[in-house]
Formats: sequence, structure tokens, C-alpha cells
Amino acid sequence: MTRHSAVPPPVTAVLDASSRWLPMRLGQVEQLLREQGTGHGEALAADAAMTLEAGGKRLRPLLVLLCAGEEGGEESIRAATAIELIHMATLVHDDVLDAAPLRRGKPTVAATSGHQRAGATGDLLFSRAFALLAEAGDQRSIELLAGASVALARGELAQRRDAYDLSVSESRYLQRCRLKTATLFESACLLGCDEEALGDFGAAIGLAFQLLDDVLDVSGPPERTGKARGTDLLDGTVTLPLIVAMERDPGIGSVDLHSLDAGGAARLCDRIESSGALRQVRSRALEMVAEGKRRLGSAGFDAERRKLFDLVADGVVQRYS
Repeated sequence: MTRHSAVPPPVTAVLDASSRWLPMRLGQVEQLLREQGTGHGEALAADAAMTLEAGGKRLRPLLVLLCAGEEGGEESIRAATAIELIHMATLVHDDVLDAAPLRRGKPTVAATSGHQRAGATGDLLFSRAFALLAEAGDQRSIELLAGASVALARGELAQRRDAYDLSVSESRYLQRCRLKTATLFESACLLGCDEEALGDFGAAIGLAFQLLDDVLDVSGPPERTGKARGTDLLDGTVTLPLIVAMERDPGIGSVDLHSLDAGGAARLCDRIESSGALRQVRSRALEMVAEGKRRLGSAGFDAERRKLFDLVADGVVQRYS
């Protein structure tokens, strides 16, 4: 199998279980990603390379390729590259907004090169995503990713408006997650194949992915997550584990998120965990993954591709087990 140094487990489990075409295509995506930062000046090239080399799960491009199937060809490679560029761009911009020092355990572009260069790097990655698709005249993919990008922006604005607000409801939180995370997973599947069941699958596992990521922010540990435990709490981001914990332990609602330091965030994480909220949120996420799998029943895939879809869904859960 072609070596993909940037692709960690459990995605490698999917590649190992697939026919040769899938790891080969993902290798071509990796190569195309590396090419996107070049030709735009040494500073931006270095920062774009740093973002790529930080690694990632590559779930979104993997979904594009898997949904397109072996016959997907060059169009699927470009689309898979474009969606990962957009995802990478949002991470760089998020790190600017959050003044985050680490991403996946490594210094962020914002921390090493400053906010202005980080903002420019994110802009470069966004622009290259759409340039790739425009060069090929892929209007459908452009429209899909443009819509997803608008959803990402709306989700980010909603999260900023909700900062430090302990009255945020579960439905409001889930809507933010759909905009910020699930829509891009859904778009990944639809970029590969315009079939409703695939879009539903992507949206379901994307929403579960975000719930489980929010669980991991509370449970840690930092050496696993690559960031400090309770980072969301320190940023004033109200997530489902906190919402559920307040229902189970109303006293948590009196905590002033503005006044938290690292020690206070860790103690609040302990209290959220002891309330049983994390088990409840994990259970919700597992239900979403199971529903996503059920939606695939109408898609009529062969046994190999169905197995690979199941491995992707299971990998979302295993990442947080």
C-alpha cells in the first residue's frame, strides 16, 4: 500500500481494508495538497506546508473518494483536495480567532508566524480550493463547497454570539454543530456522489464527530488531544457536555466562565465528568453513527464499499474510545 504519513489510524484501517485504488487516490490527494502552497511566496508556502505537515485524519477527502468509487478519477481527486484545503483554512482561521498556541500538539501558524500571516495563509488555502475546481470547470462542486463555506461562517458567528452564555439550549448547540462540522462532512459525500443517502450518512457522522470531539475536550488528556483540557471552557464555548452536566448538576450553572483559568477549567471538567454527562453525550453520538449507517441501506453498494463506509463510521467512534 502507498505510504501516507499524514494519515493516522483509524483512517489507515479503511485504506488497509480497501482495494488498491483507494490508497492510491488518497496518495494523489496528498501530493496535490502539497503543491497548493507553492508559487505564492516563500512565507506563505512555509506556513501552508506547516499546516499540512501538522497532519490530520483526512476523513473528508476519504469520504469524497469513497463515495465517488473507483471510477471517480481526476474529478474526485480535485474535489477531495479542495474540501481538505477548506477544512485546513478554517483551522488556521480558528486558531487566529482563539489565539490558540497548539493544534494537534504542534505550534499553530498564528503562534509561530503571527496573526496577519496566519490569516493570509488561511485565505490562500481557501482560494486554492476554489481555484482547483474552477480550473476544471467543476461548477457543481464549486456550488457545494461555496454553500458549505457559508455554513461554516454562519456556525462560527453563532458560536461567537453564544460565547460564555450558559443559557444556550441543546437545539441551539446542535444547530451550530450542523453548520460548523456536519455540513462539510455532508458535502464531502455529495461531492463524491449526488445521492441523498450518502449526504445523510455524512451529516450524521459529522454531527457525531463534533459531539465526541467536545467530549474529548472535557476528558482529555492533553497528550492525546494536542491541546489543554477544557480549552472550550476557557474560550467560553458552551458544548453539549456542559449543557447536559448543568441539567444533572444545577450548581454548575453558577460557574462564571469568564473567570476560569487552566486550573479552574480542569476542576470544572472533573465536575462535568462526574455528573455522568459524558456518558450521555457519547450515547447520543453512537445513536447518530448508527442512524448514518442505516441510511446507507438504500444506496445499494457492494459488500466491499459498504464495509469501508462502516469502518469510516466506526473510526469516528474509535477515535474517542
